Amino acid sequence: MKADNNFDYIDFDDGDDFEDTFLPGDEEKKVILLSDTEGQRIDVYLSDKLNESRNYVQKLISEGRVTLNEKPVKANYKVKLKDEIKIVIPPPEILDVVPENIPLDIVYEDKDLAVINKAQGMVVHPAPGHYSGTLVNGLMYHLKDLSTINGVLRPGIVHRLDKNTSGLMLVAKNDRAHNFLAQCLKEHSIKRIYYALVHGNIKNDEGEINAPLGRSEKDRKKRTVTGKKGKEAITNYWVVERYGNYTLVKLRLKTGRTHQIRVHMKHIGHPLVGDDVYGNKTNKFGLEGQLLHSKTLGFVHPTTGQYMEFDSDLPDYFINVLNRIK
Repeated sequence: MKADNNFDYIDFDDGDDFEDTFLPGDEEKKVILLSDTEGQRIDVYLSDKLNESRNYVQKLISEGRVTLNEKPVKANYKVKLKDEIKIVIPPPEILDVVPENIPLDIVYEDKDLAVINKAQGMVVHPAPGHYSGTLVNGLMYHLKDLSTINGVLRPGIVHRLDKNTSGLMLVAKNDRAHNFLAQCLKEHSIKRIYYALVHGNIKNDEGEINAPLGRSEKDRKKRTVTGKKGKEAITNYWVVERYGNYTLVKLRLKTGRTHQIRVHMKHIGHPLVGDDVYGNKTNKFGLEGQLLHSKTLGFVHPTTGQYMEFDSDLPDYFINVLNRIK
């Protein structure tokens, strides 16, 4: 990365990763990109490069924060190879995350970490549209300390679960523990076992799904299996029980991509029951979301070095569906 008139310079032909080269701070960011593609709309291109929503990029363009070869640009411009795109990114909005007395199922807690059994329907951390009622709001009320590595919106959050996925997740109470656990996640040494009910009768008793995941070009909020700039994603599964038109499966993540289990199971023709994004739109069982539960969580403690493992029961709504289909 080279300084150029107070801009951070990133040439994607060199294989740099934007998140690795983006400088932290509380002021506006200035970035220059050299286009590495042809014919793609500039708002779509920047959405992918900046890992931001298309609406966010369009807002930057409408505010005059994006220029192309030193000139204003419209969102529908189709980029050309080696176009020079300058982006002035405003500082993030400073939000005051308020502690809330939200009931939490704290399975384990010590001075370094906590294990939480998250309920279905709870958003993990504040984001547009969900600035209260999140797990973080509850953690700030119930726990004395939380790590600061992920900033004011995600204190203590080492990894997250989707809103409608229930079960066990790790929370770090100090930065040392957070760094240790984050490295364990990166090395795939944290044991994460999920249970899911899927549509159809899975033929094989066990298997591995090795299919890279990336953003969907049709819907930027979704993930899809893709060989185009997709990130490695590996899921192992074992059949627990078959129920004719449904199968209960145990799954273990080797990687932790967004929506990984949901997209991988759809990819092999067995979407999750209750998944209204990647699965069947009909809601036969009156569910509020996918039947996916983080059942087992195992890790090495950052201070003691001892292996710890926790297990949680399937929630009642999950059991009720299993009883109905038996």
